[in-house]
Amino acid sequence: METFIIPVQVRWSDIDPNFHLRHSVYYDWGALCRIEFLNKYGLTADEMMKQQFGPILFREESVFKKEIRLGDNVTINLELLKSKRDNSRWTVQHAIMKNGDTVSAILTVDGAWIDTMKRKLTSPPAEAAYVFDQMPRAKNFQWLD
Repeated sequence: METFIIPVQVRWSDIDPNFHLRHSVYYDWGALCRIEFLNKYGLTADEMMKQQFGPILFREESVFKKEIRLGDNVTINLELLKSKRDNSRWTVQHAIMKNGDTVSAILTVDGAWIDTMKRKLTSPPAEAAYVFDQMPRAKNFQWLD
């Protein structure tokens, strides 16, 4: 469970009239980071389509700490904060950092897996469990029982 961090680029279109990052971009970066992590371990959209399952979100929350402006160097990480032992429900947390050491936002996402044919929540197949075993765990990680 090594650290997973990706760089993200602040684009002109990401900036609001106050010349800092639009709030919705933080959520887009969270989704990008989670998908990049799944792809790294082979759990691609094509694979999920074949097996007829996918992630679903119940809650997405961002706590904004320091504004991000055009020209800042930004990274986002991902850590598993909570999970059921079968990985059917989970909480992932992201730290969005600017210029190396400044926490700009903490993004927390509660989710689960859905059977895309039955449109019902499901336990994930073994491939997803393997991927979640590779996810870095937060220092305060906890099992949901």
